[in-house]
Amino acid sequence: MSQTVGDFIVSRLHEWGVTRCYGYSGDGINGVMAGLRRAENGPRLIQPRHEELASFMASAHAKFTGTPGVCISTSGPGAIHLLNGLYDAKKDHVPAVAIVGQQSRMSIGTDYQQEIDLISLYKDVADDYVHMVSDPRQARHLVDQAMRIAIGRRTVTAIIVPADIQDAPMEQPPAAHGATFSGIGYNPPVTKPAEADLDAAAKILDQGERVAILAGAGVKDATDEVLALADKLGAGVAKAILGKTVIPDDVDYVTGTVGLLGTEPSADMMAGCDTLLMIGTRFPYAEFLPAEDQARAVQIDIDAEALGLRYPTEVNLHGEAKATAAALTQRVSRKTDRNWQNKLIEKTRDWWDTMAERATMSADPVNPQAVFAELSSQLPTDAMLTCDVGSATNWYARYLKIRRGMIGSVSGGLASMGNGVPYLTAAKFAYPDRPGIAMVGDGAMQMSGNQALTTIAKYWTEWANPTAIVLVLNNRDLNQVTWEQRVMEGDPKFETSQNLPDFAYDQYAELLGLKGLRIDAPEQIEGVWREAMAADRPVVINAYTDPEVAPLPPHISFEQAKSFMSSMIKGDPESAHIVRESFKQMWAKWRS
Repeated sequence: MSQTVGDFIVSRLHEWGVTRCYGYSGDGINGVMAGLRRAENGPRLIQPRHEELASFMASAHAKFTGTPGVCISTSGPGAIHLLNGLYDAKKDHVPAVAIVGQQSRMSIGTDYQQEIDLISLYKDVADDYVHMVSDPRQARHLVDQAMRIAIGRRTVTAIIVPADIQDAPMEQPPAAHGATFSGIGYNPPVTKPAEADLDAAAKILDQGERVAILAGAGVKDATDEVLALADKLGAGVAKAILGKTVIPDDVDYVTGTVGLLGTEPSADMMAGCDTLLMIGTRFPYAEFLPAEDQARAVQIDIDAEALGLRYPTEVNLHGEAKATAAALTQRVSRKTDRNWQNKLIEKTRDWWDTMAERATMSADPVNPQAVFAELSSQLPTDAMLTCDVGSATNWYARYLKIRRGMIGSVSGGLASMGNGVPYLTAAKFAYPDRPGIAMVGDGAMQMSGNQALTTIAKYWTEWANPTAIVLVLNNRDLNQVTWEQRVMEGDPKFETSQNLPDFAYDQYAELLGLKGLRIDAPEQIEGVWREAMAADRPVVINAYTDPEVAPLPPHISFEQAKSFMSSMIKGDPESAHIVRESFKQMWAKWRS
């Protein structure tokens, strides 16, 4: 049988180094699926239960490996389902390639079944590159361009392949005018700013007496360089949530995460600094950065459009974090006055003490902070961490003490629920010998996490290390939004929109052939985590946690306090319980 276009697309992906892709079949993509079946060298198809899970896995693959994640779906509904995970990749600036089926060319434009204008649909999510294969001779350069642009620009690209084209005989471009002959391969350059700009940035940093560094996911390969620069400047280092695992927390002057989910020492550092250095981050919340006229600022980013975007920076350094931070370290003088840094170190130690005390406080039935504090103490050094969007993100951001060797990610820019379990699954495929833990709220688990568990049940026996733990915070509440309603809107809990049904996640895991464990009393927490870490198969922990343990911001503003009290006065159904739990947490801070 001669090579079809579907066969060629699969083989070209293999030449680009793609070893696995994530997708779900349908008649609009059958020709590519046939190519995957016939391929002798891969890539391998991983089949999740839903196209959205496939695109989340592609996004996670890119985040954990640094190589493009590839997802495949049929036309119409399948293509629509891919969008959420693709937007996750786009918003967090990681490379992903979507290969999407379409109706036969002769039917396009007739409102045929499952026909959608896919180029228009994908024009935003894949705005750097989305094209349809209209002629077999296009296939070569469309695949090459989609892969190279996705890698080089760290973005989403898409190829739309009509069903009849997939089964058509593959043709190479002719030796004729109008043809183009593309090739494979891309090696990203080491980008460093101009010497004069580095000198100007170093001068600002040298003149600063209270330097704060904010690091994001762009620091992934520059940990040592950023810490060396901070040490020389006598600075503290705060982390955006996407940078949670790129800087270890066992370095004294690392103050933890920043923002509403952040730590008090990070907030204090931002409020007190006179100089700000932002590296590899697009942290969006201006209220948690220094006041506009408070600090001189320098920014490092590989993407020019990110520079000067969140703060009026004085010098913008367009460059790769590792090389640029190293160049700055060579230029700045070592600060002899360590008073600023020492104060930050002291505040950070006090903060960890406060958090430890909050974790010991009673709740009904279990304090979620205690669950995360114990997880932190038992984390393997090579752990892979994924966290879904919700109240779990608060405790992940604050309680897990990251050590070198750990990796992890969240849905940052999109902040989409439903990412935790597919992220974990993709991480385990990427590194099957490493342990992985997903932290998920019951809202996200009921939304799509339960479906995603069946993918783990299908594949886990292939993994060299079976440790894949899904922690579910079962508080029967869309908890993060409930607290946002109270604190940001001044509204009591709207039970109709917020209450969730109970679900026996541990028993469901057992039905799937996994191990289910339950926490419904505080004395069970340590033992359950130990059992989960030692299990011979993936584990789901059904943790019954108290929804009224407030994720208190680092500092409570007058407006937040006013809105919170307004929600209580308006008749929040849990007002007495909330006030009691909030007082206990504030008391821990005052005592410390």
